[in-house]
Amino acid sequence: MSSSTARGRPAAGTAGRRTDLRRLRERLPARVAAVVDDYERHSAFERGLSDHTVRAYTGDVVSMLAFLHGIAAPGTDDTDDTDGTGGTGGTYGAGGTGGTGDTDDSGEPEGAPCGSDRAGGDDSHGGHSGHGSHGEGGAGGLDDLDIEVLRAWLAQQRGEGHSRTTLARRAASVRTFTAWAADRGLLAVDPGLRLAAPKAHRRLPGVLRQEQTADVLGASASGAQQEDPVALRDHALLEMLYATGVRVAELCAVDVDDIDLGSRLVRVFGKGSKERMVPFGLPAERALRSWLDAGRDALATASSGPALFLGARGGRIDQRTVRRVVHDAVESVPGAAGTGPHGLRHTAATHLLEGGADLRSVQELLGHATLSTTQLYTHVTVERLKAIHDRTHPRAR
Repeated sequence: MSSSTARGRPAAGTAGRRTDLRRLRERLPARVAAVVDDYERHSAFERGLSDHTVRAYTGDVVSMLAFLHGIAAPGTDDTDDTDGTGGTGGTYGAGGTGGTGDTDDSGEPEGAPCGSDRAGGDDSHGGHSGHGSHGEGGAGGLDDLDIEVLRAWLAQQRGEGHSRTTLARRAASVRTFTAWAADRGLLAVDPGLRLAAPKAHRRLPGVLRQEQTADVLGASASGAQQEDPVALRDHALLEMLYATGVRVAELCAVDVDDIDLGSRLVRVFGKGSKERMVPFGLPAERALRSWLDAGRDALATASSGPALFLGARGGRIDQRTVRRVVHDAVESVPGAAGTGPHGLRHTAATHLLEGGADLRSVQELLGHATLSTTQLYTHVTVERLKAIHDRTHPRAR
């Protein structure tokens, strides 16, 4: 590489442009690209991460390695996503470098290491210019990868206007990569151990009140009484989302054989293909029986396979359809704030805690890897209790 190429040259796009990470990856030196390929295979096959999460990890690593080697980023004309839900992405795979589909409720990537995530930390300075040219070097072209490079890359990301949530996720992604590279002998030491990042904003999730949830499900049940196959399906999936609190991707992946109606249990496969059994109640059981007895066969085709929930053409239902069903159902109830499947997941968790469930049980039901993610819901219940107290207690004001 030319000696005029200095470290710190923008490699992850500029504000107002989305980085085309697929093209950026093609510009990496051959040995560096081979490392990325190995890491991508490790994430997908050895760790068993979802496709969306593999894309997120790989995209962040490509951005960082391009910065290391001073490779300018090709971009699109789209406006960059700075709200923390989409990352740098758009054109790298289907989900860019982030996406909400497979981050956990905390906003961190699936399986991300804890690291030293101090707010601000040592990363308060700007980009780093510096050691002159950057050839491929030894050890897969990672010779110059150190804490200064990581800090400079993260500072560049901050300068482009990315949110604290996005910065925290990207820092966690590269820490995962450097830990893997050090373990494989590609790095003499792991610089990611010293990388600090802003703590992600933890927004209180929007939830439905219990009476609003009852109205949503009641309206859905009324529609299902006509025994239209789609209405039966929609009611069953709404009942299951609220009864179990499962993720929309987990629900879409459920097969008929994963349901035990007698025991009222459903087997789901969560992040990292982790299997868990989740109970559901009588209303969900009744809705499922109606769907299986009077609805599913009407939509099923030769290509339906074992999928529990089917789309209008007979294939396995997709997440977009489920989101539309939930949005339409919630919007039909006056006063209910618009929400989607993840909102029903938040709602189920909040109502469990309000009913006296302990955090560990809710963590297991939701499939959270860490208790800190589940603790987010305690803030929701406390805020709601404070609001009730302020509104009803004679000495609150």
